[in-house]
Amino acid sequence: MERAAKERYGKEASPFGFEDLETYKAARLFRHRMYVFATDLPHCEVFNLVSQIRRASLSLTNNIAEGYGRHHWQDNCHFCRQARGSLMELVEDLNACLDEGYITQEMHKTCRADAANVLRLLNGYIAYLQRQKNQEK
Repeated sequence: MERAAKERYGKEASPFGFEDLETYKAARLFRHRMYVFATDLPHCEVFNLVSQIRRASLSLTNNIAEGYGRHHWQDNCHFCRQARGSLMELVEDLNACLDEGYITQEMHKTCRADAANVLRLLNGYIAYLQRQKNQEK
């Protein structure tokens, strides 16, 4: 399943542009992992953690896409920061799952490492956008 997801996310150049960003590709894969993860949570969490994880995961990639579509570094930075906030929500949701005994320490560690990679790429993309701003002057 994981390999199929990776193959699905980005071999051809996108006419939309944002799909070619490494930041977006990593966030998309992380979103997929969180969706799969959420399906394994207890039924009692369907309207709580499952719903929250799905919304925050989608918000992560939606904000990257929307920011890209604004075609201005300042708007793009704003939406990337919103995406970063959604990523932090997901880290907290993972902490809640660990605290409630829904996931193992190993799964928690793996998911946090994936989140840290997305965070690194998001921060790098924001820094790139900031450099674009400085070149406009």
